[in-house]
Amino acid sequence: MAKPKQAPDAKQPTWASFPAWQLNSGTYIAGQEEVDDLDLIAIDMERKWGADRLRTLVPKDLREKFDRQRYLVNQALWHGDLEAVKRETRRMISAWKALDRAAEAAGATTLSPEVWECVGKQGEVYALVRGGNEARAVTASGRFVKVYTLDEIANLLDGFPELSKAKDVFPGTMVYKVRTRVTDPLDGLADSKEPLNDPLPF
Repeated sequence: MAKPKQAPDAKQPTWASFPAWQLNSGTYIAGQEEVDDLDLIAIDMERKWGADRLRTLVPKDLREKFDRQRYLVNQALWHGDLEAVKRETRRMISAWKALDRAAEAAGATTLSPEVWECVGKQGEVYALVRGGNEARAVTASGRFVKVYTLDEIANLLDGFPELSKAKDVFPGTMVYKVRTRVTDPLDGLADSKEPLNDPLPF
């Protein structure tokens, strides 16, 4: 989810720097539920088609509509009220589904189960495969994809022993940057003292 925008040169965000949907606990929770639904669809589509690939598999006019909707979602998340967040996230979900249908109708190939993809912090796509044979299953589709086999990953880890030590010291620790799951909306609240100011359904 997009984080609230800070005022220029402000070390701490002010209330004026937060979008309207994040100004009280009730609207924040309701908005985050909409964002979670959108994130789940996006995660599902990337698992099916590959990271940042689906939009390249459809005609240009549909891709443009999809990108325009992405822009509107970002506007709602950064500047909108709860109704804007609900409207634009739901439209974005419909946009994902439209691309999915169009790619299937065009006979595009889905991501091979032998290939795992993730996106780096600079937007590069990394494809992780077991070995050289599975590397043939990587589909670029106009993207710049860096392919790594498990042996290459092992060599990289050997070159950065401090990363491996973090795993030794904290068994089960996961080191990652990319969000691959939805978060608990209550994690974004300092406390639960503020009243929700709306009726609860149960």
